[in-house]
Amino acid sequence: MMSAPIDLRNASSSASKSAVLDSQNNPVAIPPMPDYNGRILAYTATAGIIVSGVLQDVFGLWMLWLLAGALTWPHIAHQLTRKTFLRNSPRIRQKMLLVDCAIGGGFIGCIGLIAIPSVAVALMLMFSCLIVGGIRQWLFGTVIMAASCAIGVAVVGPADSLQSPLITSIIAILATGLYICMTAFYSHQQARALMMAKTQIQNQREQSIALSHKLSKYLSPQVWQSIFTGERDVRLETQRKKLAVFFSDIKGFTELSEEMEPEALTELLNHYFNEMSEVALKYGGTIDKFVGDSIMIFFGDPTSRGQREDAFACVSMAVEMRKHMKIMRQKWRSQGIKTPLEIRMGISTGYTTVGNFGAENRMDYTIIGKEVNLASRLESLAEPGEILISYETFSLVKDRIMCRDKGEITVKGFGRPVSIYEVVDFRRDMGPNRSFLEHEHSGFAMYLDSEKITEQERESILSALEDAADRLRQEEDS
Repeated sequence: MMSAPIDLRNASSSASKSAVLDSQNNPVAIPPMPDYNGRILAYTATAGIIVSGVLQDVFGLWMLWLLAGALTWPHIAHQLTRKTFLRNSPRIRQKMLLVDCAIGGGFIGCIGLIAIPSVAVALMLMFSCLIVGGIRQWLFGTVIMAASCAIGVAVVGPADSLQSPLITSIIAILATGLYICMTAFYSHQQARALMMAKTQIQNQREQSIALSHKLSKYLSPQVWQSIFTGERDVRLETQRKKLAVFFSDIKGFTELSEEMEPEALTELLNHYFNEMSEVALKYGGTIDKFVGDSIMIFFGDPTSRGQREDAFACVSMAVEMRKHMKIMRQKWRSQGIKTPLEIRMGISTGYTTVGNFGAENRMDYTIIGKEVNLASRLESLAEPGEILISYETFSLVKDRIMCRDKGEITVKGFGRPVSIYEVVDFRRDMGPNRSFLEHEHSGFAMYLDSEKITEQERESILSALEDAADRLRQEEDS
């Protein structure tokens, strides 16, 4: 008189079998949804109680009509929930179980509250309510069953004796036990299958995370983040945005490539790209691509802090790259690389077209436009160690960056000459109180950023400088 107790949440109850994989990727069959079978089992158990009661003269002969109803109702309920509009009703299993509670309560009332058969039917109903819908379903089912039972007692009247014959009691107990055991078996089987499915989902999730981290190496972190958080769709689309565009390359790299073995050259180039990428990400730049020894970076997409801040971040990144190049040059020199490698950079700010370009099955997230060409041209015109910027970039950063006017150049795509400027340094680092100092000669190189030095490091540096000064004085005296 009740629906079966276990289901897969939000799964279609019409499916006879669902396939999942265990941790070894072996198929695991989830048992069929037991609504239909469970209801047949429960009503068949009730039919057994009716037959036993009628044969032992506990119930009246008229209750054989209930026997016919008990054997046909599961099939009727199955057709109602599968073949009619009710199949689309939310929580149909809970609602049908409340109908079973009403039927079961009426049956208990009709048999006059005879103890053991009544308790047997009530146990089956309450067991199903708890498993299917929890405490809430159990409370609703109890109320409906009690109300239906009261109506049945009022119509038929209570039995003369609440005791039932031994055989009827045994059949009722056995029927209830069989139903509970079978539903528990279904519960165990589906719980086991669900645990295996959960394990497989977890494994697939871990594999997806590992794969996404591998794929992230081929994308700028900002682009990767926007895709995997759902902020950006992977489709062919572009938009016009005002960006700060950066280009750089290594002066002297061509000569160096003729002197070094390919393996050593590759190692040096990867070290350079890794160091510069960390600087770019520190300032929030979107790394577009590496071409040979060149790097293309832009600011303002997919995230932006405003045109002024994007331009300042781009120029700040370039200044730090120039300083960092001096450190790397010292390391390379200690490794036997004598060719003086210098970085040269160009920055332009203006409207570009940014987004996914290419084909549906192979896209490239990049930018195009005349500002890109201008940044590339500025980079090619820059002297070693020089940062050239366009006038619009200069206008956005001039209050915080000291720049030097470099005149005008003619660039294809621009109707008039373009004013360009050379970045000198941060204004805060100019004058006697500047934190950054550098000095370089053959046999000597010094790079000092006092803001980054801790107290412990300060003593060690002072000691090293004093030793170096004493050494130079001794050689001068001798």
